[in-house]
Amino acid sequence: MENKKLTVLWTNDNVDTSKHMVLMYTKFAMLNKWFDNVTVIIWGATAKLVATNKEIQAAIKEAEAAGVVFEACVACATNLGVLDEVKALGFKVAPMGLPLTNVLLNNEKLITI
Repeated sequence: MENKKLTVLWTNDNVDTSKHMVLMYTKFAMLNKWFDNVTVIIWGATAKLVATNKEIQAAIKEAEAAGVVFEACVACATNLGVLDEVKALGFKVAPMGLPLTNVLLNNEKLITI
């Protein structure tokens, strides 16, 4: 059986878009078993949003409880001055260029927000 995998590249730091699309959709994608695996890559301005917004952090914890995996771009978090805060949230924090490239080269499902 095919592994249904979704990757979401989350670059938008708009709170409403983050709550009502990225975090809502990914949580329900796992709860409803629309996908077997859902990974969200925190990239760009989103690193600062995630590091500083308690409401977004709470929504991330709900999504994680449903099985969503969050990873963060180390360069983005470093450049935006929030590396320690992002690391403290417990995500895998690493270079994300190659993992994103692999998603693209393997023609995997990708949503970019």
